[in-house]
Amino acid sequence: MRSEIEDTPDTPATPGPAHIVVLGNEKGGSGKSTTAMHVAVHLLRQGYRVGCLDLDARQGTLRRYIKNRLDYVKANNLSLPSPTYAVIERVELESRSDSEKREEAMLDAFIAEFRASHDFLIVDTPGSDSSLARRALGHADTLLTPMNDSFIDLDILGQVDPNSHKVVRPSHYAEVVWEQRKTRAGRGSRPIDWVVMRNRLGTLDSANNRAMETALEDLANRIGFRLVVGFTERVIFRELFLMGLTLLDLRDVGADIKLSMSHIAARQEVAQLVNGLNLGAPAGPSDDENTGRTAP
Repeated sequence: MRSEIEDTPDTPATPGPAHIVVLGNEKGGSGKSTTAMHVAVHLLRQGYRVGCLDLDARQGTLRRYIKNRLDYVKANNLSLPSPTYAVIERVELESRSDSEKREEAMLDAFIAEFRASHDFLIVDTPGSDSSLARRALGHADTLLTPMNDSFIDLDILGQVDPNSHKVVRPSHYAEVVWEQRKTRAGRGSRPIDWVVMRNRLGTLDSANNRAMETALEDLANRIGFRLVVGFTERVIFRELFLMGLTLLDLRDVGADIKLSMSHIAARQEVAQLVNGLNLGAPAGPSDDENTGRTAP
């Protein structure tokens, strides 16, 4: 069994409406942009056409990540796959309500364009509540919510009893997702596949890790999401941002970065995440042994 992501692109998938993956979490610092970039580059290396849409115009981490990549590729005369991307800039009209409606219309227009011309669209949302982020959730085929492995971050999804570690009630973000699920159902769209990713995991087992796992499993059953394991806390993720690189690019950049055992383990984490998302672009052996690919 292959445990790492293949770097050689497969035959591109048949063109069709893009599958939309929204990175959503109202708490900043959860690793949304890093995750978005790694998923996008994996899909590109599988031969898919991938677009990225950054809804956080003020911080613009995903936009800067992609721009760093393009600059690095040009400066070093490299050939690395890069996604197309766009940013929804903040609209400042006299009425905030009118501004939000304009931004939502821009989002709808961008998504319609990307759907027709790409196989996947990765949407990175701000780490705060906004009408634009809520609108994006309504477009999501897959909602991926990275969260740091702590009860501080878990509070965005559900309130937990401090003694029993049982979930008392869902929190605001879970309610927002529920409302968007109802909206999609009313339109006759397929349900959102909500995936919560435990990110920045510690390398050692602890009582906190076990308590988090119990609470998350309880909450998953109550509000309807799947759990996947994310990335261990590693310095390499922060270092790669400045060059716009992902762990999947390290074999292509020559002597700039030497692969270590830690890097190889991190690549395996990326493979595990992509397989867990069930996007139809497998990082390991496919469900279809004849084609090596399942349909998006």
